[in-house]
Amino acid sequence: MPILTTERLVLREMTDDDLDNIATLLGDEDVMAYYPRPKTREEAQRWIRWNTRLYNEHGFGLWVMTLRDGTFVGECGLTIQVVDGVEEVEIGYHVLPAHQRRGYAIEAAAACRDVACERFVVDRLIAVINPENEPSRAVAERIGLRPEKHAQMYGEDRLIYASNVSDAPS
Repeated sequence: MPILTTERLVLREMTDDDLDNIATLLGDEDVMAYYPRPKTREEAQRWIRWNTRLYNEHGFGLWVMTLRDGTFVGECGLTIQVVDGVEEVEIGYHVLPAHQRRGYAIEAAAACRDVACERFVVDRLIAVINPENEPSRAVAERIGLRPEKHAQMYGEDRLIYASNVSDAPS
């Protein structure tokens, strides 16, 4: 059941049936280039369980992103991150290399930004980004987030992009 649709995309909750696609996505060296390492299939299963918990606890999480014809593209959605001791709502996205540079991450992230404000009454969004990850930084900027600060997360330096959702461009 779709959570939201855009001109080209459908976003829906992950299920165990998505394990092959999520394992492929999170196991891809290019997708995970700015993470410590790609995830294993077992870690991808835990990723799905984590998102299922987020859906149950908050009503949101990372959602499977497909083209309208059902072709798997990646994931995009909202998660909870703790930055400098404060819980924040993060917008996150991962796109398979074969579908990158087509604007899907921007399209999905903008829709998630809007649904965060309209459906989940989120006032502020962040993106936690490796400072060297220029493509991810560009997506954050295109949806109205701006660099706010650096933070140590999971033992790594991360750039925190942020915006009050009501201030972000539609």
